Amino acid sequence: MSRQFPSPPALLVAALLALAGCRSTSAPPPVFVDPVSPAQRLAQVEALASSVDDELSVQPLRDPQVEDLREQARDARGQGDLAQAISALEHALSLLDSDPALLQERAELALLAADPHQAEQYARRALDLGSRTGPLCRRHWATIWQARQAREEAINADSAHAQIEGCTVPPIQRF
Repeated sequence: MSRQFPSPPALLVAALLALAGCRSTSAPPPVFVDPVSPAQRLAQVEALASSVDDELSVQPLRDPQVEDLREQARDARGQGDLAQAISALEHALSLLDSDPALLQERAELALLAADPHQAEQYARRALDLGSRTGPLCRRHWATIWQARQAREEAINADSAHAQIEGCTVPPIQRF
């Protein structure tokens, strides 16, 4: 009685199948859970953006319809209706899309809605259109800083944070 052995290619296929069955599966990478709440992030923005004594802050004349929508957004946000607040600001932006303060308010709502990508986009657009000094400038950079922190971009966040100080211009010393 002769014994038949499998052909070398068949042995190779069997060995590869056996090894494939032993392959370990790696666990998926951990999902980042932001330890800071959106409300805490917005509180940081508001704290850094507060006015400095003796700082000049120019407020332009506002379109009454846009002002009404901004007020509706503030009221809705105060009542915890973030969707309504966003809707009101989106409507205002459809009427006036180049107002840095309006864009900044929308950026802050995006931050509050836990959408750091959109928060940074609005804040950057506001920064491009707005002043490079004063409270609004600090709000832009503070929002960008918080958005980057929320995305775990530590180096980029540090860079944005460093820009905040440059927004404050010391008062002129008169003797």
